[in-house]
Amino acid sequence: MKTDTILGERRIIEIIQSQLDLAPKMAIPFGDDVSAYDTGKSKLAVLKTDMLVGKTDVPKTMSLWQAARKAVVMNISDFAAKGVKPLALMVSLGLPKGLSERNIQQIGKGLNAGAREYDTYVIGGDTGEASDLIINVSVFGTANKAELVLRSGAMPEDIVAVTGPFGKTAAGLKILSENLKTTKDIRKTLTEQVLMPHARLKEGLALSKTRAASAAIDSSDGLAWSLHEIAKASNVGILINRLPTDHEAAKFASANNLDPTELTLYGGEEYELVTTIRPELWPKAEEATEKVGCHLICIGKATAQKHVLLRINGKTSSIKPKGYEHFKTNNL
Repeated sequence: MKTDTILGERRIIEIIQSQLDLAPKMAIPFGDDVSAYDTGKSKLAVLKTDMLVGKTDVPKTMSLWQAARKAVVMNISDFAAKGVKPLALMVSLGLPKGLSERNIQQIGKGLNAGAREYDTYVIGGDTGEASDLIINVSVFGTANKAELVLRSGAMPEDIVAVTGPFGKTAAGLKILSENLKTTKDIRKTLTEQVLMPHARLKEGLALSKTRAASAAIDSSDGLAWSLHEIAKASNVGILINRLPTDHEAAKFASANNLDPTELTLYGGEEYELVTTIRPELWPKAEEATEKVGCHLICIGKATAQKHVLLRINGKTSSIKPKGYEHFKTNNL
């Protein structure tokens, strides 16, 4: 029987997981930012792998150096959300025919730049032929069980916070893909966010050490989706009463008749951390992140009611559980 239903990335993952036997020492359940293996004595071996594909993840103006660096950053960002320091990287490359020696050098330089930016190294990998550029990075690290920040620890009344403003990447992608108008300075700021993203590793490690964070997630699939993932994993609701919209993104939205709320909630690839903080430990979390150059932004709180809501100027509305999803979202 034929069907027109297009399976999205998340449904595909569900189907694959349903066919797998669960590992006896699976310290982190399926569905969190990283995976882990219990090595005993309160220590976990932490693993992450993520794939960058040319067609879906690389804007036309992004260089091979920037693409290779981004492949590292998007993996490090997931380690940041868990408060885990990366120790080593493995890289598998799928490369189309016809790349020049300089092209390959730029990929290697980008991989090295990303690794060294976060004080780690590429220690090996694999290379093969492919019809599109594929850069798959795997990260290894270790963590103390008690310091690992999962998605599932949020409690009602916990403070919901983010490590930076949102909307810049969504705006930058519109500039690059649709050539929308803006000033020279704002264009540079917003497109730089797309071409040169940064993982919040220092912030994630600082929060982990304080044990103030009850839950955390990397926001690469968008703020709205991240909020829903924490709410689902922690069995809580979330009420947002402050939108962390970036100033330049808001200006860009106004100039192009776009909704800044849409850019803020449903963009994706921001690589900020979305976290919940125990209220009594909020000062400790603020102090720890400020020491590494970050100002935590309080945007709401977790609730006992199982809804993810936005309340601005006395008006309450639902935040839709949507964000970037492979196989469903339009390509770059």
